[in-house]
Amino acid sequence: MTKTSTKWRFPSSISSTLDLGNGLTLAAHSILIATLRSQMATYNSALSTLDDLSRQIKDTEQQLRNLSEQMLLGVAAKYGKDSSEYGKASGVPKSERRRSTQKKPRESKGEVLRSLAIPAPANGKASEPVNGNGDGKVLVS
Repeated sequence: MTKTSTKWRFPSSISSTLDLGNGLTLAAHSILIATLRSQMATYNSALSTLDDLSRQIKDTEQQLRNLSEQMLLGVAAKYGKDSSEYGKASGVPKSERRRSTQKKPRESKGEVLRSLAIPAPANGKASEPVNGNGDGKVLVS
């Protein structure tokens, strides 16, 4: 038995014709359990179908990307990468490409940590914590 059928099972050992009034019968309970099982089976089947469709869509998207790339390369081969046709086919003509600017070399972790370090006080003594507003007031804990 599944979790659901165990959870909703009602003991028929009390009476096979149990009727507590107001529609509270063992038969009504059994019918509702059967309805739930049927709905769950339909749901799981639909979910499986949707999973298959999702995979098919992803495959088709990949095929479309590949075909588009091949077509763009074909336009580039036929008309050149600096042609207006290449631009019309969603390519970026060579003459319109941005040139990359040289980036500054990255700082090492040690350099970054040293730049963040708090400088030692001029008098060589450890200073008391201040509030950071530059007024020299001592923080109170």
